[in-house]
Amino acid sequence: MPNVVIVGIQWGDEGKGKVVDVLTPGMAAVVRFQGGNNAGHTLVVNGEKVILHLVPSGILRDNCMSVVGNGVVVDPRVLLSELDGLRERGVDVGPKKLMISTRAHVILPYHDVLDRLRESHAGLGKIGTTGRGIGPAYEDKAARRGVRMSDLLDPARLRALLSDYIGPKNRIIHEWYKGDPVDLDDVLNEYLDLGERLRPNIGDTVALIHGMQDRGESILFEGAQGTFLDVDHGTYPYVTSSNTVAGAACAGSGVGPTAIQEVIGIAKAYCTRVGSGPFPTEVHGVTGDSLREIGREYGSTTGRPRRCGWFDGPAAHYAARMNGLTRVALMKLDVLTGLNAIPVCVGYEGHKGMPEAMDHLVPEYEMLPGWSEDIRGMTSFADLPANARAYVQRLEKLIGVPIDLVSTGPEREATIAGGFFARS
Repeated sequence: MPNVVIVGIQWGDEGKGKVVDVLTPGMAAVVRFQGGNNAGHTLVVNGEKVILHLVPSGILRDNCMSVVGNGVVVDPRVLLSELDGLRERGVDVGPKKLMISTRAHVILPYHDVLDRLRESHAGLGKIGTTGRGIGPAYEDKAARRGVRMSDLLDPARLRALLSDYIGPKNRIIHEWYKGDPVDLDDVLNEYLDLGERLRPNIGDTVALIHGMQDRGESILFEGAQGTFLDVDHGTYPYVTSSNTVAGAACAGSGVGPTAIQEVIGIAKAYCTRVGSGPFPTEVHGVTGDSLREIGREYGSTTGRPRRCGWFDGPAAHYAARMNGLTRVALMKLDVLTGLNAIPVCVGYEGHKGMPEAMDHLVPEYEMLPGWSEDIRGMTSFADLPANARAYVQRLEKLIGVPIDLVSTGPEREATIAGGFFARS
């Protein structure tokens, strides 16, 4: 098996977790390379739903290492809660199964507070942040005033860092936003305790990954969110605070670009988005509500209802080029069952290609015939209704990259795997 990057090619929530789970039997490790606990990967295994926020999806496979790379921002409280939940399910989360980079930056209480206060004071300029401190933590990382996981293991260093940082943060929280300041000693004591609890799992993940490469083992690199939430290439400023595209896998984990052989893009058979920002193919009213309910389109992290719309061909083609995709996995095809006709965006009025700004774009739709047959759980492309096959083939042409997997339900087994995935 080659080394693989998995990346969403829409606005996140495409179903990356299931694809990672399908691929992990052939992988020595799954590496999470960016984002924080503002993302959630949902898996359904043996009829049981498992939602992961920080721990890579490979944790549910016995012989697969899970790695939280240096590009991730970690809330230790959330991570420990997630690990406790996995232990209750009988999942091994010891150091032989999970390793967290010493270089990963830490989300601290003042990050959470600032995130929520800023959003509450933003008025019409709200971004739609989850309020979990991810953006402020990345800000501090870029400004060279961050705290890293290794700092939680050094009491003197952590005290020195917090003594420098908390005072200025409290002035912003209290004097500007009229919020309640955070207490240095409370934060210090809590985070030293959290660090001790996580100590067995904190280590040099770059050396770990390179050791696997030297042994010829296969590694899967897993991102969060999607291409159009990338801080550089997405619908700025309505984006996340990190690079979500495939190229970020290298910087966020400590490998060079020659280490990557496959880049798999994940797309839904329609589109969804959480939070504010442009969404050209969004559909409102009864149809949008129906897509949301049938597809169970509610945020796995926040529970917020997702905005729903039709498949956006130009956006998907742009994402395919931006990420250098080698193949695509198409998710939730079964959700479209029962529609007489399905609109697909094939262009935007007055534009060729992909405009830099997606605000106020008017989609040009092509109507494709729908199907009424129940396709849920199908595992063979040939068994799909003719119109469902034609729909997949049209999307493949619009994206410009082969669709090599089709999901026909949330379960691990409800998958049509071809080519690369069939060999996995």
